[in-house]
Amino acid sequence: MPRACPDAPFTAAVLTVSDRGSRGERPDGSGPAVADLLAENGFSVVDRAIVPDGVEPVAAALRGYVARDVALVVTTGGTGFSPRDLTPEATLQVAERLCPGIPEAMRAVSLAKTPHGCLSREVSGICGRTLIVNVPGSPRAAVENLSAVVGAVSHGLAMLRGGTADCAAGA
Repeated sequence: MPRACPDAPFTAAVLTVSDRGSRGERPDGSGPAVADLLAENGFSVVDRAIVPDGVEPVAAALRGYVARDVALVVTTGGTGFSPRDLTPEATLQVAERLCPGIPEAMRAVSLAKTPHGCLSREVSGICGRTLIVNVPGSPRAAVENLSAVVGAVSHGLAMLRGGTADCAAGA
C-alpha cells in the first residue's frame, strides 16, 4: 500500500552566509526573500539564521538543522569565487549524497539571464532526511534560482521523507 502524503507542510530553514551580515554591518536581504518564497510554496519556515563565511560555521549550522530533522535547508551566500566563499565546501562536508540536478537547473536559469551564471558554485545534497540547497547571496538571484527548482524540491522531499513519487505529483 502506498504511503500517504505528509499532512503538514515540510519544514525549512534559511541560512544566510555572510561575514558582514553576521557582524550586523549589512542587512540580510536574501534570507527574508528566500523565506518568503518558501512560505509562498507551502513550506513551514522554522528558522532563519546568519553565520559568517567559512567551512566550520556553515557545516556546524547545517549539522544542527539535520539533528533537528528539518526537511529543507536553503543556504544563501558564499557560492562565488571570493576566497571566503566556502558554502559549497561546507555542504559537501555534511552531505552524504549529492543532488547535482538541482544546481544544474539553477545555473541554467541564471545563464539564460547572464553569462556570469556559470560562475556560481552552489551544490545540493542530502544528509539523513534533510535536503540542503545552496543559492547565491543576491536576493534577486537567490529567488530566481530557488524558484526554478522549488517544485522539484517538494517532489524530492516527499520521496526522501517516506512518501511516494505519486504523492509528490499530487496523485
